[in-house]
Amino acid sequence: MDIWPTVHAERRALAGDLRALADEQWATASLCPGWSVRDVLAHMTSTASLTPPAFFARLAARGFSFGKLQEDGIAAHCGATPADTLAGFEAVLTSVKHPPGPTQSWLGETIVHGEDIRRPLGIKHGYPAEALIQIADFYKRSNLLIGSKRRIADLALRATDTDWSHGTGPEVRGPMLSLVMAMTGRKEAAEDLTGDGVTALRSRITDNKVSGRR
Repeated sequence: MDIWPTVHAERRALAGDLRALADEQWATASLCPGWSVRDVLAHMTSTASLTPPAFFARLAARGFSFGKLQEDGIAAHCGATPADTLAGFEAVLTSVKHPPGPTQSWLGETIVHGEDIRRPLGIKHGYPAEALIQIADFYKRSNLLIGSKRRIADLALRATDTDWSHGTGPEVRGPMLSLVMAMTGRKEAAEDLTGDGVTALRSRITDNKVSGRR
């Protein structure tokens, strides 16, 4: 699968879903603790506007605080109104700029943050199964920033809507999207999962203080 066309298609789909939002809906709490859905979209715009040199320069300017860097990015790209926030995102729909990191992580960022926004708003979206499998295969091997590999250690994950499984141990079953969201620390996704391993997975999500970001 060619990753960037999928990223661009998912950005366009998200922008389309958000065009009809009322102003008050933009203040809805996202799945990222402390961030509204508007904040998450501004964060996505910020990420799609950064190059590795700019990322490192801004990180150094903020005392190498990743959290402060994220907050700066949100403030810079929110704009004065929700319409400004959406317009800023639409301006980067086909961007291939990104901070340092594997290309798969930006596909994951687009899908996971898209769901961080959609789920609290009650918006359903059908993500490509191939894309979900690709980012699940990335997250199962990576502890980059969000600790997915540690979170699912010694658990057997099995998708119920596509042919994907990983690991050994107590089983966690559910839709592929919900498995991905749980792998990345979204506690709401655990509600969709069943099996002997769900309690352990849920406790690991709760214990992770940075699970809502990135």
